[in-house]
Amino acid sequence: MLGLFGFLIVGIIVFLLLKKITVPSIAFIVVPTVMVLIAGFAGFLPESALMNGKVLENFSFLTVGRFIREGVRGTYETAALFIFSITFFCLMDDTGLFERVIGGLAKKAGNNVILVCMLTTLIAMIGHLDGSGASTFLITIPAMYPVFKRLKMRNTSLMLVATSSMGVMNLLPWGGPTIRAASVINMDAGELWRHILPMQGVGVILAFAVSFIVGKMEIKNGAGYDPDFKPSLAADGEENKSPEEKLAIRRPRLFWFNLILTLATIAALCFISVPSFYLFMIATAIALLVNYPGNKVQSARIGSHARGAVMMASTLLAAGVLLGILQESGMMDSMGGLMVSVIPPALGPYTAIIIGVFSAPLALAFDTDSYYYGVLPVVISVAGSYNVPPAAVAVTMVVCRNLACFISPMVPATLLGCGLAEVEINEHIKTSFFWVWGMSVIMLISGLVFGIIPV
Repeated sequence: MLGLFGFLIVGIIVFLLLKKITVPSIAFIVVPTVMVLIAGFAGFLPESALMNGKVLENFSFLTVGRFIREGVRGTYETAALFIFSITFFCLMDDTGLFERVIGGLAKKAGNNVILVCMLTTLIAMIGHLDGSGASTFLITIPAMYPVFKRLKMRNTSLMLVATSSMGVMNLLPWGGPTIRAASVINMDAGELWRHILPMQGVGVILAFAVSFIVGKMEIKNGAGYDPDFKPSLAADGEENKSPEEKLAIRRPRLFWFNLILTLATIAALCFISVPSFYLFMIATAIALLVNYPGNKVQSARIGSHARGAVMMASTLLAAGVLLGILQESGMMDSMGGLMVSVIPPALGPYTAIIIGVFSAPLALAFDTDSYYYGVLPVVISVAGSYNVPPAAVAVTMVVCRNLACFISPMVPATLLGCGLAEVEINEHIKTSFFWVWGMSVIMLISGLVFGIIPV
């Protein structure tokens, strides 16, 4: 019953988002709260979910509060990151930095929509070498968003190209999913990655193929160079300013300072082990002090970008409510066991392949930790009884799930990317889901062909 409650929560939320019945933050808060209260008062929660330290308590609203507190702890850093990162990039746009940089990129790419898509793939792959989805979105989206707009390309295509590339690169041995899977099967992450490498090579080819096809589709949709377009990451209302008002906040004399500050911030994201939100706090403070000295003008610049930053931060914190309830109540573990139990015994030897095929849809329901620490051990146990090696199971589940990692509302970085690209999460899922699912299935087939995954 607990697993059914979990799947029902996810199903209702996905339905509400796809039908645009409500905004994500409300769905993330209301649906899991109502369902966990029903499950709790009906007595379906396990004793482990009712533990508060060493004291066993009866289910109450305090129990739900503890679930939520634990969940929000996992998302507040991403919320802080979004607030300060979007403020920083908007400030750089205010100064006129992006107009000059994007103008140079546009000259290089010309009117070649396909080249822009493939350049986005390359930037996302390079940016994701550090294994961080948040930093990759922060590197890729602000750089390419104005280019896509200038060429009249859709924001959803930008997210599709970026996420398909990131899903492939997320297989690297220092990436979180590979490390998690390796720890479950007691294998060195580098050794597990060597099994994955041929399939990852296929994924790289597929990512560039997807960007090529998306470019072709954008051309058919009317994409092309717009000489009158002025790139802007401005918040609502900023685009209505007069040319004189926009010129007043430009800082052309500080172009090189702002460019160096931006590049230094991105480099620090990749190479310095400091919380990302803190780096953007520092960068935002420096940008304001140098470009807009004085309390009045600084307040005006922050206020002009506050609406978008707060809206997305509230969504990220609300996602913590959903994750906390699913994880701390035991629903996520029950969902994994229920999912595996429905596989008929005759299909037991193919358990890993079956889970691999459906890993992309399952990414919408499971967060990363629950998938690798909850579902993976169960699948290994079932497949092991049919002499399927644990490494083969791990490879299948890592590769196939990773492709859909950044379309999942269970991954906070996904919400960050959607916010930066100004794409609703439901539109992102509708646009990208079948592309990444198809990529995951093709990579699974390549693993079977290469003999990495035994039949």
